[in-house]
Amino acid sequence: MKKIVNLYGLPSEIVTAQNKRAADYAAAKGLEYVWVPMDPFTNEKAIAALKGADAGIIDVEPYNREIFREINDTVKILVRYGVGFDAVNLKDATEAGIAISRTTAANAQAVAEMALTMIMGAKRFMYHNRELVNSGKWQRLIGSEMFGKTLGILGFGAIGSRVAKLFSGFDCEVLVYDPFLPADVAKTANVKLVGLDELFRESDAITVHVPYTKENHHIVNAERIAMMKETAVIVCTARGNLVDEEALAAALREHRILGAGLDVFAQEPLPLNSPLIGLDNIILSPHNSAQTREALWNMYAKAIDLAAAYLNGEDLGRDLLNPDLKQKG
Repeated sequence: MKKIVNLYGLPSEIVTAQNKRAADYAAAKGLEYVWVPMDPFTNEKAIAALKGADAGIIDVEPYNREIFREINDTVKILVRYGVGFDAVNLKDATEAGIAISRTTAANAQAVAEMALTMIMGAKRFMYHNRELVNSGKWQRLIGSEMFGKTLGILGFGAIGSRVAKLFSGFDCEVLVYDPFLPADVAKTANVKLVGLDELFRESDAITVHVPYTKENHHIVNAERIAMMKETAVIVCTARGNLVDEEALAAALREHRILGAGLDVFAQEPLPLNSPLIGLDNIILSPHNSAQTREALWNMYAKAIDLAAAYLNGEDLGRDLLNPDLKQKG
């Protein structure tokens, strides 16, 4: 029986139950399933866990030549939870003969709902409201609504498109920046394709769902933040380094925009000396957008499906991130 090792997730009642379910699901596909929590993650621990496995399920930590060369005698494929894979060195993986895949769209609903939650929370000062109650103050802050307003979405993939659907009941105009989105798809989805400048100028709320690439580094920067309305908010649940945190902190501190929400950061955990810490108009979350019971199971199941398919010699199509690597059935 081929072996798949899961390095994702920390022990809790819910996660433990999900892993038991995953073990049964994997067994039905002819795979032995082993869960090895990584806390804290080190290359040495990852190598020890994956040694002798045929497949692995990995989280957001960096994977490079040092790990690949120690496990490639047996490991044929590593499946990355979620969508982002910037921490995995695809060149090193391909040279080591290890396929890399990801659980695209498995957590899309969870992340989209978090984006909506952060937008509405920032619009209504939910973080500041709690602090006021905790301090014994009874101040009524005047927020703003999203009904009939303009929503800006950077990236219209599985998550961005779901955000648009979630806001359909708000009667919003939806502006989208996505250079890869066909015009006919945008028309069918009833969204307007625009450039970055127009999106930042016109939107009452902006949500970021583009992948992290060299070109997208600080796509949300001081210049673009300066274009935003004073009543606008911006949230990012995609990847750290898409947002210039210093520029965002300065705009929030000076109340040049209404608020923000971040679930991802350039450095994680977020350093306690970050300029974002202590601001009363930002919602901060520890890379938690995908953490729902439903998304967790969707990711487990899809990761197992992808690994089983690859080990059986099946073509993963677009789910294979290093397509130059031939199948190893």
